[in-house]
Amino acid sequence: MNSDIIILALAVLPVIVLAIFVYKKDQYNKEPFLLLCKAFFFGVLSVIPASLIESVVSPLYSIMGGTDLPVFFQGIFTGFVVAGCTEEICKLIFLKWAVWKSPHFDEYFDGIVYATFVSFGFAGIENIMYVVSQDSFAASLATGSMRAILSVPGHFLFAVVMGYYFALARFNPEERKSNMFKAFLYPMLLHGTYDSLLMVPEYLDNDLVSGLFFVVFIYFDIKLWKIGMRRLRALQALNEEQYQSSTANDASDSANYGNASTDNDNAGYGNNSWNNGGTSNQNGEDPFSGFKWDV
Repeated sequence: MNSDIIILALAVLPVIVLAIFVYKKDQYNKEPFLLLCKAFFFGVLSVIPASLIESVVSPLYSIMGGTDLPVFFQGIFTGFVVAGCTEEICKLIFLKWAVWKSPHFDEYFDGIVYATFVSFGFAGIENIMYVVSQDSFAASLATGSMRAILSVPGHFLFAVVMGYYFALARFNPEERKSNMFKAFLYPMLLHGTYDSLLMVPEYLDNDLVSGLFFVVFIYFDIKLWKIGMRRLRALQALNEEQYQSSTANDASDSANYGNASTDNDNAGYGNNSWNNGGTSNQNGEDPFSGFKWDV
């Protein structure tokens, strides 16, 4: 019983830690808890079509004559096509279904928040499936530890890049199609490279080459974290501009409202009906013309 709790905690804990990290990075309007739960649940659901598609796509390598190619090509095919392409397109589709029309998706940084929560749902259920399917507690512990270090942070970073372009698509309608395509393309390429660097050595019976691949993977992982954090900070900066602009507009609206009310009161007092035949404004103009009501 205790071993089951440890394994489950190992599968879920990295998801919880990263979810808290992202939530704290959202500086202004925090997202509703139920909508975050919805995004997470949609991420869980996205595992179903991803798994079905992967089961269909995976045998295509052999069917299309892939066995005649050098053996390491299967690692590249699995990394980019089976895992990268399939999983990222499924996550993006379910992300769009979950939050695109929500009025709470009103800030740039929300794109990263929602994308990562969909990704956490995907990675969380995938983690649980991997660790419980092992034959022994030691194997589950090893698998859970490795996935906590590699797989969950990987899904998180792919989602940061996806959320970055997803937000740009949301708030820049003139470039919506291109940014939505980038929200799929770049995470897919990063995911494919990430997985390929780990999978290719499995098909090579050469310790030296495997070691070189691992060195390249460590370098790529560091670069991936830098890319993810840059995208995160970039949307925080856009959020700041959006917030400052909104604050300035609210202040301007309040000033306009105060000036319009004062002008109207003065006009009614100095130029009332017994002074100018019932006209409440000397110039005959609507004192509220051009005023933007915030409803």
